[in-house]
Amino acid sequence: MTAATDLAPEITPELRQLMAELGPRWLENTAGHVRQMTEAFSLLHRASKREKQIERRDIAYGAHPRQALDVYLPKVAGTGRPAVIFVHGGAFTEGHRNRSDEIYGNVLRYVSRHGIVGVNIGYRLADDAQFPEATRDVAAAVAWTQAHADELGIDPARIFLMGHSAGGAHVASYAYDRRWQPAEGHGLAGVIIVSGRVRADNLPENTNARRVEAYYGTDASRYDDMSGVTHVTADSPPTFVAWSQYENALIDVYCTELVWRLGIAKRRAPPTCYCPGHNHTSIIAHLDTAEDVLGAAIRKFIGTPETTLTR
Repeated sequence: MTAATDLAPEITPELRQLMAELGPRWLENTAGHVRQMTEAFSLLHRASKREKQIERRDIAYGAHPRQALDVYLPKVAGTGRPAVIFVHGGAFTEGHRNRSDEIYGNVLRYVSRHGIVGVNIGYRLADDAQFPEATRDVAAAVAWTQAHADELGIDPARIFLMGHSAGGAHVASYAYDRRWQPAEGHGLAGVIIVSGRVRADNLPENTNARRVEAYYGTDASRYDDMSGVTHVTADSPPTFVAWSQYENALIDVYCTELVWRLGIAKRRAPPTCYCPGHNHTSIIAHLDTAEDVLGAAIRKFIGTPETTLTR
């Protein structure tokens, strides 16, 4: 019998109702709705009686206070494990790897429960840093993970980079644009983009346009070259792309553009996951609950189900 402490929390009917109410109105108050979803899912995760994973907090990978990370280790010791490096969102100007005590740690707790080492990174934000400095931070975090692979039981050939929202933009920039990679290459086994703003824009319909400008500048003629999606080639790392029914403006469009560009370049469509009923925040905040469609698809992409991992 499964112990109660091992059971993932169910999304309550009340939370489902809130998602249903906010979804069609998501763009009316994006920032406010993000806060509501973050608070609601934090309460859900906090109420769970599941045991926490092994966590190592506030590890510096650079000199700036934002250049810090947390590591989530599977409870059963092992070697040769895959790793997921997660890059949070925040519309380029805000956000934190621990937006709350549960979000975004839920992402890394989820993967670590399945035998995957989780690395939750922070990075510099605008106005403190403009393009491509957040991408450089992602590169430094990848290098840190590679350097500590043996210590953490990671197979350096199985490092995956995952980003949500603005974090997806920085992940795509590093993964697809060779200008920001070390001479030896990106060093990634794969890329996971969840609701990523993989194309920079300051269009009127983008409610976060001023925040985009804070990071990328106001010269929109440069945006195409600054956008990770532009630099997809046949040699780009394998990629999984997910987005929700109710997204921040244009993010679903840019995610589908990424799918199209990858398919054209590689002559085969990448794996995708469309999450009906979910919004820009719930798509990432619901990981580590009993709803496991997206999580299972990510684990399938990584290709390392828990039963096959080296213990």
